[in-house]
Amino acid sequence: MLQTILSISGKPGLYKLVSSGKASLIVEAIDETHKRMPAFATDRVTSLSDIAMYTDSEDVPLWQVLKNLGEKEQLKPCSLNYKKATSQELRDYFGEVLPAFDRDRVHDSDIRKLIQWYDILVKNGITNFEEALKPKNGEEQTAEQAAAE
Repeated sequence: MLQTILSISGKPGLYKLVSSGKASLIVEAIDETHKRMPAFATDRVTSLSDIAMYTDSEDVPLWQVLKNLGEKEQLKPCSLNYKKATSQELRDYFGEVLPAFDRDRVHDSDIRKLIQWYDILVKNGITNFEEALKPKNGEEQTAEQAAAE
């Protein structure tokens, strides 16, 4: 089953869209708590399917980067301790996942967040990243638009 997976600015972790109300989205944390809460139009809500990583040529969709990471880690939690890794360790590791990433526009914090999201998804049994994150035809409505309705 396809789930709309969201990131909410200022809130840790990832969320799945449960339903939408008049001026908010109802989201559920993708973790052991499964806590539900509203996300309002004022919250910066981003669907993971709308995110891409900069490369030296064209941007690569997030699901493809997560798929590459999953292949490297054999769909197990990340072997790199991203919280304690140095900038060079992060960049060397990420270079194995996405060799052509734009070293000027992809920051260490982006790599840390990507690994954190990967770990959250894997620990919660979401490993078919293409199915979970790739936008489907007719799924043009963004999370912001849904919240505004």
